[in-house]
Amino acid sequence: MADVRKIPATIVTGFLGSGKTTLVRNMLESAAGLRIAVIVNEFGELGIDGDILERCSLGCEEDVAGMETSGNVYELANGCLCCTVQEEFYPVMRQLLERSDRIDHVVIETSGLALPKPLVQAFNWPEIRNAFTVDAVVTVVDTPATAAGQFASNPQAVQQQRLADPNLDHQSALHELFEDQLLAADLVVLSKTDLVGEPQCRQVEEVVRQELPAQVKIIRSEQGKVSNSLLLGLGSASEETIDQRRGHHEHDEGHEHDHDHDQFDSMVVTLPVVDRSRLMEVLDRLVEEHTLFRIKGFVAIDGKPMRLVVQGVGRRFDSYYDRRWRDAETPHTQLVLIGQQLDEKLLQDALMTASVQGSEVSAVVSSGGHAGQAELI
Repeated sequence: MADVRKIPATIVTGFLGSGKTTLVRNMLESAAGLRIAVIVNEFGELGIDGDILERCSLGCEEDVAGMETSGNVYELANGCLCCTVQEEFYPVMRQLLERSDRIDHVVIETSGLALPKPLVQAFNWPEIRNAFTVDAVVTVVDTPATAAGQFASNPQAVQQQRLADPNLDHQSALHELFEDQLLAADLVVLSKTDLVGEPQCRQVEEVVRQELPAQVKIIRSEQGKVSNSLLLGLGSASEETIDQRRGHHEHDEGHEHDHDHDQFDSMVVTLPVVDRSRLMEVLDRLVEEHTLFRIKGFVAIDGKPMRLVVQGVGRRFDSYYDRRWRDAETPHTQLVLIGQQLDEKLLQDALMTASVQGSEVSAVVSSGGHAGQAELI
């Protein structure tokens, strides 16, 4: 009797702002008829990544996952997969199992603060194991950030960075998380290699290689573009070997300790229409003056009919218009700030200065890795 086909699942992990969503978006746009269901696990981002990815499936004529045409994106909004695999992940996988005849592949984009190992272990649960397998864990590494020493494996380099910049005193947890994400990798993608030179690319490859088994390949990517032939169909069956990979966040019994990402704050700020240049000036100043690791969201620009997507990592910001505001929507600005020891009042007051009209700002700070909710204006 032939083995029942298992649906392969690719887990895309990587730190905040490493380029995971861009990579997944390009995977969907290059699907070439492959029916892909996407699970997005966000940290306080209130559907931002899910909205971006749903845009990629609008051209698909078939109802891929048995939902609406653009509804093959499932969101786990808690932000911590290692805490929510039972409450949210398992029910979603059951839904996908019911539609298994219409799904060729599953892609899971984890939060930038999630540990991938517990998620891979969840694929050993009997009902999931019988129907799904982890095709590969793909870890995305931010090449410019790593080249700058923000997540270097060399302790001396990290110490030099701390001496030069007191803000880096808070980054030991990030460094360990970076290593644990590499520990789970079956493939590593170096993102944004077009933003650095060849010497920096080689430097990052050396840093990453120190954390990887020899069989794990490292490939480079520009603007999130990697051939699906390199990303899909690896057949790693990672769930069978994941327990052999031990990281910083485990006791001897194999249980996770209190998660380091509990130390992070997630703040959601909602504004009305803003002035673009003024907003970018404020964001640049806030990143310089506060411990902000990630800024991401949608922006309503004065006089523009389209929605602007803004993504920031450190002092580097990218932006692009993704679509027009819909007739039923009131244009508004919604930003997520992720960092440590965030001063809620100061940050929201500063961002409000970019508004072109007087309106209340809504913000929520959530600690412990769980996102709060903000009322849209």
